[in-house]
Amino acid sequence: MFGLDAFMLARIQFAFTVSFHIIFPAITIGLASYLAVLEGLWLKTRQQDYKALYHFWSKIFAVNFGMGVVSGLVMAYQFGTNWSGFSEFAGSITGPLLTYEVLTAFFLEAGFLGVMLFGWKRVGDNLHFFATCMVALGTIISTFWILASNSWMHTPQGHEIIDGQVVPVDWFAVIFNPSFPYRLMHMGVAAFLSCALFVGASAAWHLLKGNQSSAVRTMFSMSMWMLVFVAPIQAFIGDLHGLNTLKYQPAKIAAIEGHWDNSAGEPTPLILFGWPNMETERTDYAIEIPAMASLILKHSLTEPIPALKDFPADERPYSPLIFWSFRIMVALGLLMIGQGLVSVWLRKKNRLYQHKGFLTFSLWMGPAGLVAILAGWITTEVGRQPWVVHGLLRTDAAVSAHGDLHMSISLLTFFVVYSLVFGFGYYYMVHQIQKGPQPGDEDIAHDLPTVSGRI
Repeated sequence: MFGLDAFMLARIQFAFTVSFHIIFPAITIGLASYLAVLEGLWLKTRQQDYKALYHFWSKIFAVNFGMGVVSGLVMAYQFGTNWSGFSEFAGSITGPLLTYEVLTAFFLEAGFLGVMLFGWKRVGDNLHFFATCMVALGTIISTFWILASNSWMHTPQGHEIIDGQVVPVDWFAVIFNPSFPYRLMHMGVAAFLSCALFVGASAAWHLLKGNQSSAVRTMFSMSMWMLVFVAPIQAFIGDLHGLNTLKYQPAKIAAIEGHWDNSAGEPTPLILFGWPNMETERTDYAIEIPAMASLILKHSLTEPIPALKDFPADERPYSPLIFWSFRIMVALGLLMIGQGLVSVWLRKKNRLYQHKGFLTFSLWMGPAGLVAILAGWITTEVGRQPWVVHGLLRTDAAVSAHGDLHMSISLLTFFVVYSLVFGFGYYYMVHQIQKGPQPGDEDIAHDLPTVSGRI
């Protein structure tokens, strides 16, 4: 297909499926906690707006949860079908970690999900709130184990290699590997921000349509407050994550910065824009701020950061892709901070719900959190290349022995099936969002997709 061999097709297939998958857990993580907050506020105040918003967003949550489970299963199977070398080498670590995720998180979510979605009139208020909290906790626990597994692949610790296979010797070191705390916080906060932007865009759409109900205003207000407080925290966590990456994956930082050469011994400039050229080993059309990269990453105006030429050519990440994916992520993060600050100013002017320019901007910012997550994962995963387990197993040694035709057909099949299945899910979510919160709607069963009259 397009002159690509089976190895590249396997990489594209995994990138395609994981990019689809990550969107749904990101929304699910944020919405689960949002639902717990809404129900808690309703129990405390008995204001009907919180109850209406809970039932409205529980429908969106149910669809995202289902699509996340389906896409996650497909992705997990690829470890065995397309990446058998990785499974053979590192399965003794990644297998148990993913098993712990199922046993502690998925079972917890599945056990209380039915009560949360359909038990409003069937159990007491406190028990229903407990079920919602357990589902929210399950999403966070799931994030914990998935990020532990993925982080170990970036900064492997607590193992020995015996007969060409990884053997865990210290599970605490395996789980709490050096990059894990930063990546867990970064992803968790990103999910909350994505949810806030998603909710805020939905409210902005209704406000622009003239729906000035108190429930819609509450929805918009809560999302803007989340941006005000959480977006700057995410920037701080991102800085800590960058310093950790500099210590353990310096080639990734060099590729992100498009920095090639330290022979002059000068501090490293921050390249705002440019095009890293892997052939000429320089960044073309660079627009720089002198010494700024050294200041940000080394907290020094004299010490340079590692350069790409410090590493063998076959161990350098593909700089052009992660150079720009990182900048997209940062730019969107700055827009989120700006959006939060503007919302404070408009709130003081009593124009938060009427300013059409800001509402339109908030509507367009709806997918920004998800785009930033995708850009961040591209930066992280492509930046790890050519390693699938950093420093231990190269990606080309992890792929299964499939033919080009086989991988081409399976990739096309994934593309068609995903477009149909998840396209329907997307259509349903948009349809529900356009309806808006409906007071008195306490059972989502009649709104979920049905087959022959049954859920």
